[in-house]
Amino acid sequence: MIRILAFLAVVFALGLGFAWLADRPGEMIVTFNGYQYQVTLMVAAVAIVAVVAAVMIVWWLIKSLWNSPYAISRYFRVRRRDRGYQALSTGMIAAGAGDGALARKKTKEAAKLISSDQEPLINLLDAQASLLEGDHEGAREKFERMLDDPEMRLLGLRGLYLEAERLGDRNAARHYAGRAAAVAPQLAWAAESTLEELTERGDWDGALKLVEAQKSTRQIERDAANRRRAVLLTAKAQALVDSDPNAARTAALEANKLAPGFAPAAVIAANLLIKHNDVRKGSKILETAWRAEPHPDIAELYIHARPGDAVLDRLNRAKKLQELKKNHAESSMAVARAALDAQDFATARREAESAIRIDRREGAYLLLADIEEAESGDQGKVRQLLSKAVRAPRDPAWVADGVVSERWAPVSPITGKLDAFTWRAPMERLGQLIDSEVEEAVPAIAASAPALPADERAIDLGPDSSAEKAAAEAPNGIERETEVAAADDMVVEQAPELPRLPDDPGVTPEDEAEKSPRRFRLF
Repeated sequence: MIRILAFLAVVFALGLGFAWLADRPGEMIVTFNGYQYQVTLMVAAVAIVAVVAAVMIVWWLIKSLWNSPYAISRYFRVRRRDRGYQALSTGMIAAGAGDGALARKKTKEAAKLISSDQEPLINLLDAQASLLEGDHEGAREKFERMLDDPEMRLLGLRGLYLEAERLGDRNAARHYAGRAAAVAPQLAWAAESTLEELTERGDWDGALKLVEAQKSTRQIERDAANRRRAVLLTAKAQALVDSDPNAARTAALEANKLAPGFAPAAVIAANLLIKHNDVRKGSKILETAWRAEPHPDIAELYIHARPGDAVLDRLNRAKKLQELKKNHAESSMAVARAALDAQDFATARREAESAIRIDRREGAYLLLADIEEAESGDQGKVRQLLSKAVRAPRDPAWVADGVVSERWAPVSPITGKLDAFTWRAPMERLGQLIDSEVEEAVPAIAASAPALPADERAIDLGPDSSAEKAAAEAPNGIERETEVAAADDMVVEQAPELPRLPDDPGVTPEDEAEKSPRRFRLF
């Protein structure tokens, strides 16, 4: 565009010049070799322009003839290069499609047309063709040769890393990943593998530097980087809590600042502050974490922050936590435990039952069993609550890759992944597949079963009894158990009633009246 405008400007200037000469007539006299030439000024200007144009054309022709050998060789060289790049492109597509034969053919063709020093991708295509042909040893040699070329070094490290992963040599894979991460921390595969290696051997400072490098190169988002830093700082504080409490406290406070709702960081930071008699600041940290996500470790440390407090004082602190997070199972459980320690059985029972209504779980039933045993000592009711606890969903725990742990850990023991543990309920038991309504009927059957000894039941029923028929024809375990219980009820009506055990609560008439319509009857 600029050249066109310049050309138009020159033509416009020439036109203006000729117009100016045309408006001012004149003559030019030239004497040369004894002759005198007289022409008009316009003719002289046109002649000068024609001479200049002729000189330029002649110069262009001489230059073109002089450079014609180079131009011809350049034409064939460009054509050869285009053919080589076409072969290289076809070979890369064939390698991606898994066609090893075509990839090898195009590799040889591209190597003849293009020098590998001019185009490093030929080395990559050669290594890919070797992998497709199953020549892994040859591919590793080609990747190792790439390490000498600064432009291909990262590609060679990537290939050696994948080969080491294929062979299961984690040490070699992490070695290559570490070299790549040192040169280019923005590479996700190198950074993640190096981070796993650093965390596995407990080099928390090195892991923190790597995360900071990832953040500076914008490989990970700011929130993700802060989360990783919080996890690593918490792990560092755990490692230094005995050897260097001051450094541990500094790391824990920084971790809590980055992630105020992260329970492990809040617990260890508050615990170190409380040990240094800074109960007020430690309590504030726990309260903030409790508002974000209640956790039993937070409640335990918060309630027992002052060792000299009376049980009623601890109960009041538990109620304060409950005010911070109302209508939550952990809040009710914390108050129920503190009330049980204070012998306030009414409050403990009320809060434990409230926890069950909010989130039915195993720990709530176990806590109710403890309350029942401490208040009344009724072993029958205790066993009934324990049976419900067995069938209830499990309490939340730290879970990572199928591993359930009572304590938080920074990395997964299976995969080595950072921040893999999450606070959630573990895998459900098989017995928890029973519907809640059926589960409520199970204690009544279990309570009535001990009324007859096993021998007497076998004698009364006989081989052709309706109970055995019901057991054989039942489609699943739950219906079969219900039908056997129904047949047992008919036998119990005929057999003499045995006295109840002292700790057996039996079945109240109200419960029996409520549950009798649900029982299955053959006739």
